[in-house]
Amino acid sequence: MAQKHLSAMIGPSILNADLSILANEAKRLVQCGADYLHLDVMDGHFVPNLTFGHPVVKCLRSKVESFFDVHMMVANPEKWVKPMADAGVQQYTFHIEATEHPLELINSIKESGMKVGIAVKPKTSVETILPYIDHADMILIMTVEPGFGGQKFMSDMMPKVAFLRSKFKSLNIGVDGGVSPSNIDQSAKAGANMIVSGSAVIKSDDPKGVISTLKSVVEQYLHQAPV
Repeated sequence: MAQKHLSAMIGPSILNADLSILANEAKRLVQCGADYLHLDVMDGHFVPNLTFGHPVVKCLRSKVESFFDVHMMVANPEKWVKPMADAGVQQYTFHIEATEHPLELINSIKESGMKVGIAVKPKTSVETILPYIDHADMILIMTVEPGFGGQKFMSDMMPKVAFLRSKFKSLNIGVDGGVSPSNIDQSAKAGANMIVSGSAVIKSDDPKGVISTLKSVVEQYLHQAPV
């Protein structure tokens, strides 16, 4: 993988936003400093919850100027690559646990013009994704069990982040689940540079301040790291 400069990027999850005015909520997050938007797609099979699919994403795309990263918590991620590409998604993040043919899926995503994200559930060993890292644009370490927002941050996932950062200095490493200003230092210190934060941003009276705090802490540790 080519050496590159890592940036601190904050991607609010819109899962707990007011879905009746989702476009307005998304625009508000962008105006508050979001670097990208994290769109949680759940099918009720891979995870017990059900959210939204490509028709909603396509509607958002027509109204919101931002980088869209869809987190595909679905049983058949291969099925939705083309619909999501057609909806204007820039990054397609699938779960390693959801596919038996990761490389074929990765190639399909790239051929559709999207970047590749690979997500790992808490109980899945990080070694599972090592064969595919050179093909990925981002690795997403889940710090809660996927499926519902508002869960408590799992600090015992930080060794996964630290392991990846020690091996891959220029890899985009994300964390997702329960991340807030009160625990961001753990993710930042371990080496994460892409931060998904839902409830902490959405439910705050000062989402701009929360995003700014998260980003500044990550930047502080990035500048310390010999990347």
